[in-house]
Amino acid sequence: MQRSKLPYFFLGLAAVISAAALVLLIVRPGVHPKTPEAVHPQVASPVAPPKINGLAEPVAPEDADTVLADLGVGVTAADPAVLVSQIAKALEAGDLAKVGRLIGKDALDSQTIARLKELSATPLRLRQPDGVREVGELELNARSRWALELAGQEPGRDSIFLDLRRNQGKWAVEKITLPPGPGEPIPKAVFADSLGVADAFLQAVLKQDFEFARAFVDPATVSDAKIAGLCILFEEGNYRLRKSKPLRSMFQRQDTVGYLANVESTDGKETAQFAMTLKQPPAPSNWIVSEINLNQLLADYARRVAGGDIYYSPLVKNPAGGDTLALYFEFNEDVMNPRTRRQLEIVTLILKSDPGKKITLSGHTDALGTKDYNNQLSSRRADVVRDYLTKAGVDAKQIITVAKGDSQPRRPNTTETGDDNPEGRRANRRTEIYLDF
Repeated sequence: MQRSKLPYFFLGLAAVISAAALVLLIVRPGVHPKTPEAVHPQVASPVAPPKINGLAEPVAPEDADTVLADLGVGVTAADPAVLVSQIAKALEAGDLAKVGRLIGKDALDSQTIARLKELSATPLRLRQPDGVREVGELELNARSRWALELAGQEPGRDSIFLDLRRNQGKWAVEKITLPPGPGEPIPKAVFADSLGVADAFLQAVLKQDFEFARAFVDPATVSDAKIAGLCILFEEGNYRLRKSKPLRSMFQRQDTVGYLANVESTDGKETAQFAMTLKQPPAPSNWIVSEINLNQLLADYARRVAGGDIYYSPLVKNPAGGDTLALYFEFNEDVMNPRTRRQLEIVTLILKSDPGKKITLSGHTDALGTKDYNNQLSSRRADVVRDYLTKAGVDAKQIITVAKGDSQPRRPNTTETGDDNPEGRRANRRTEIYLDF
């Protein structure tokens, strides 16, 4: 009987499959034979470190001249403060290419670019703190002005101004104004527009610079006493311009505009405001401050500084017309308190700046006491103010003193029922300073 060959066939097939599997195991994709380096890891070739996700490859710095010569539109931002801060950082870093891209071609003509390069020839540093300052609104919620305050620069050459315009909810730089170069004249106000004049006036008040502030007002409608009173309010109330929207546009007409000046205490916890009106006389005159309404500021001052008494104010109406500064005394006293001395420091600066200026000091009392005694007390109250001023360097010829006794009360000394009125009497114990200039 012939033996079947089928078992030998399957036995051979199994041998072939086993050999193929062994070959695949040895040389399968992704698996490499061990090398001497793999066998001996101590001599292995160095391996490049893995890339870190999100870390960009180094990029060569842009050439500023190339970028500035071919600018596109500037960057827009929903928050103007963010855009201005980016420009400030680029300026401090000396990255004019980035400055150009942020601002754009509409605000950077060839002359401005040349001055920007000249200004950036030496490293620029912003004043600390408050190197970035919002000036105010040119148009309500539509156009605003910002200032970059440079450190170590001459006054008048230490600010870069950026005018921004809002379009479809985004802000972009509309105009950049650079400080004048060496040898160029420094204007009183960098801008002759209403916002520029209003800001220059308030900056002078903040610095207690009466004469400079006075240059921006209409003397026929804004008295010297009101300017001095505003200086005193800012100093005594520890006010500063609010960082956000310090000057808000109230109304705009062809030759008259109104601003709301927002101020806050130096710790930022208290806020107040007052209104300013500016007018533009016939050309070539610039805008001038024509009215200042201090009612809201005086009310806040009274609440925080004067114990809530709105009549205990450093600025009062003079019976002869206009405004007068008022200094207050305790009952039956002719001694000045520390606050009165701080007020007189401002008056001293005004008088010493121009020996031709004169003031009249009128002493007053409440109704308690005899007429003779009150006349004497009011005279001493006027004299003590005069003596302080002369010791501070004011010429005695600039000062006139008068004693009014209790003849000109600011508030009633008694109530309607005839009872004593301590709050009224408190406001009557004073020396008024009438600025005769």
